[in-house]
Amino acid sequence: MNKMNQMVKSVFGNIFHALKHRNFRLFFTGQSVSLIGTWMQYVAMSWLVYRLTGSAFMLGVVNFAAQLPFLILGPFAGILVDRVNRHKLLIVVQTISMLQAFTLAILALSGVITVKQIIVLGFILGTVNSFEIPARHAFVLNMVGNNKNDLGNAIALNSFIFNLARFVGPLIAGLFIGWFGEGACFLMNSVSFFAVISSLLLMRIKTVKSEKKKDSVFRDMTEGFKYTFGSVPIRQILMLVSVISLMASAYMVVLPVIAKNVLHGGPATLGLLMAGLGIGCFLATIFLAANRNKSILADLLPGSALIFSVSVIIGAFCTTLWFAIPLLAVAGFGIMVNMAGSNIILQTIVDDDKRGRVMSFYTMAFLGVAPVGSFLAGSMISGIGVVAALVVSGLGCLAASIYFMRSMAELRKDIERRVELSGVVKVSSDISTPE
Repeated sequence: MNKMNQMVKSVFGNIFHALKHRNFRLFFTGQSVSLIGTWMQYVAMSWLVYRLTGSAFMLGVVNFAAQLPFLILGPFAGILVDRVNRHKLLIVVQTISMLQAFTLAILALSGVITVKQIIVLGFILGTVNSFEIPARHAFVLNMVGNNKNDLGNAIALNSFIFNLARFVGPLIAGLFIGWFGEGACFLMNSVSFFAVISSLLLMRIKTVKSEKKKDSVFRDMTEGFKYTFGSVPIRQILMLVSVISLMASAYMVVLPVIAKNVLHGGPATLGLLMAGLGIGCFLATIFLAANRNKSILADLLPGSALIFSVSVIIGAFCTTLWFAIPLLAVAGFGIMVNMAGSNIILQTIVDDDKRGRVMSFYTMAFLGVAPVGSFLAGSMISGIGVVAALVVSGLGCLAASIYFMRSMAELRKDIERRVELSGVVKVSSDISTPE
C-alpha cells in the first residue's frame, strides 16, 4: 500500500512539479478560470454567427477576421515581446481582451448585434491576441524562475488548463446559450478576466525585460528571421505546425454545421462536440506534462499528426453523436501532442533573447495560417460539402506527417544536441537536472 501511495505521489509530482513556483501557481489558478470564459465565448460566437446567417462560409469569414492579425502582426509582436516588460504587456493585453468581451456582451444582450460587428470585434481580439500569445509563451520561463528544467512541464500544464477549459467551457456554454442566450456567455467571459489579471498583479517578477534594445526594428526582425529559419529543427517544426494548422481549420469551422445539419442538434450538441475535442486535448497535456524527454517528444510529432489526420478522414463519414465525441477526442489528442510538443521543444532549444521572436513565428504557424485555412474551409464546405472538405483536410495532414517522418532521424539528433547546449541535460534518458 505504501509503495502504491509513493507511486501515485511520484506520478502526480512529476506531472505538476512546475507548480512549486509561486508565480506559476498564481498564473495557473487565474488562467484556469479565465480560459473557461474564453471557450464559452468561442462556442457562443460560432453558434451566434451560424444562427444569424445559416452560412458555413460566414463562419469561415468570421474566423478569418479573428485570425488574420496573427499573420500580419506576428513578426512585430515578437520584436515587442523581446524588447518590453512581458509582465506589464500581459496585464495590458488581458485588460483590453476583457473590454472586448464586455462590448460583445452589451451588444448581444441588447439584441442589436450584427455579423459585421462580430467581425470587427473578432479582428480587434485577434490583434490583441497576436501580442498576448507570444508574450505569454515567452513569459512562462520567467514564471518558473528561469529554470529550463521546469519549462517543458510548465508549458504542458499551461496547455493542460487550456484544454481542461476546452472541455468545461463548451459544456457550460451549451447550457447558457439555451437558457439565457449567447450574450450571457460573452458576459461571463468578460468577468472571468478578473481572475487572470489579478494573478498577474500578485506576481513578484525579478527580471522580465530583455537587455538588448538598441538595434532598429528592421534589424531585430532580420535577426529573428535568420535565427528562426536558419535552424533546421526550428524550421522543420514550424513547417509541420503550419500545415497541420492550415488543414485543421476545416474541423473547427465545420463543427457548428455538423451539430445542426448532420447531427440535427442545437447549441448543447455543439458544446458536447467541443467537449469531446477538449477531452482528447486534456489527456494529451497530461501525457506531455509527465514526459520530460524532449527526444521522445520529437519522435511523437509526426505520429500525432498521423493520428489527427486519420481521425479527420474517418470523422467525415460520422453521423452519430456518440461516435463523433470519442472520435473528436482522438483528434484532439493528436493535434495537441503535435502543437504543445512543438512548443515545448522550441522553447527548450531557443536562446532567451530571441524567445519572443521565435514564439511569434510559432504563433504565426499555429494561428497565423488559420485565417487562410478558415476561409478555404468555409469555401470548400459551401462548394463541395462537409464530407469532401474534411477528407481533403485529412489527406493534407497525412501528407505532411509522412513528409516529416522522412527527415526524423537527422532532426532528432539535431534536437538532442541543441537540448544539451540549451542548459538542460539528459540523465538516464530523462531531462531533469541543470548543468
